[in-house]
Amino acid sequence: MTVAIVGAGLTGSLLACFLARRGLSVTLYERRADPRTGGAERGRSINLAISERGLDALRRIGLDDEVMADALPMKGRMIHPVDGPLDFQAYSAAQDRAINSISRGALNNALLDAAEKAPGVSVVFEHRLVSLDSQGGVMGFETPSGVVQVVADVVLGADGAGSAVRGQLVGDGSIVDDVDFLDYGYKELSIPAVDGEFALDPGALHIWPRGTSMMIALPNPDKSFTCTLFWPAGSFDALTTPALIIGYFGEHYPDLLPLAPSLVDDYLHNPVGVLGTVHTHPWQAHGRTALIGDAAHAIVPFYGQGANCAFEDVVALDRCLDETDGSWARALPLFEARRRDNTEAIAEMALANFVEMRDKVSSPVFRLGKRLEHAVERLLPGRYVSRYELVSFTTTPYAEVRQRVRRQHQALGASVVVGLGALVVLARSLRRSR
Repeated sequence: MTVAIVGAGLTGSLLACFLARRGLSVTLYERRADPRTGGAERGRSINLAISERGLDALRRIGLDDEVMADALPMKGRMIHPVDGPLDFQAYSAAQDRAINSISRGALNNALLDAAEKAPGVSVVFEHRLVSLDSQGGVMGFETPSGVVQVVADVVLGADGAGSAVRGQLVGDGSIVDDVDFLDYGYKELSIPAVDGEFALDPGALHIWPRGTSMMIALPNPDKSFTCTLFWPAGSFDALTTPALIIGYFGEHYPDLLPLAPSLVDDYLHNPVGVLGTVHTHPWQAHGRTALIGDAAHAIVPFYGQGANCAFEDVVALDRCLDETDGSWARALPLFEARRRDNTEAIAEMALANFVEMRDKVSSPVFRLGKRLEHAVERLLPGRYVSRYELVSFTTTPYAEVRQRVRRQHQALGASVVVGLGALVVLARSLRRSR
């Protein structure tokens, strides 16, 4: 049995490691040159926040300790207002749980190394998919020496939100897709170390919420921070000179200016990326060609679940192969049936979390609500768990998280109503007794 995985990024490399354990002959095809031999593309690093779902997948192939050696735990959000003190908001009620900042490039390199060492796996770079017969498993790749044809028993597209495999499947009528672009773009900036130390608290994900826009910053092992601006589409074009850039950031992000000596250069030269949600139906064709991870269901990054969700896909597909005795024709439809509701749920929650991070985290009402929610969690341990904790610190299916949180909020709302009613009755009784 030969398996071709198109895309040697995070998902494809992890998937190769899992499939190697089944004794399959796996080839990873990547359009880029080997990323381990060159630098990262400017302004495209986008740090990842690895949490329990991603860690669960890494543990299954024994890579969790290696990958986490350079990870930096973040136990909450640090809110940066335009003026006034910083505000730390813990992710968990006990303030002991953390998501982990990790370099996308470093994680990709570790997974590529593991895939290359796995028996039966080979990795081929500078192969860009240009044609695909999804029923026959025949692929055409453009390489530095010309176009080559390859045949595989199973073809898996793990090539990200802009998937070439998905494009071929849409083109031949096997599937349909819909990309819902967010009316926002992103641009990366950087904060270097100061005298060899972090310029900001490395134990937090830093957020500069500004209503219709925001910036976040995640720590790196070299003591720097990677910052990402999320602004409405077109906003970046308004700042075209150093004076305009410095003036704008001095007004809206005043504490960033002394920390970011390369601000102007980063702003003028780093690209603007696009954000969107990918919906695909179905995820597979003919029981032998399928999509996985972002290629099937890319989401916006505001819950830190993109890579975690894709890694969970790999675990789910592996389970489906177990349950179908390795039959791809049965496993691929089963995989989609089990995962679709969950990926739709996290796509919805990621969009909602963008509004929370951008608009709500600096609100006194929001902060009070979070304190009350954590208080309820401590009073009812295990019975009431916040949405953030269920998403980030458990492997509870995303669709179940959404349902459970709705039930919890309904029950909590009913309790509040009952409590208020009791207070009203008590107040009336006291008035009568005077």
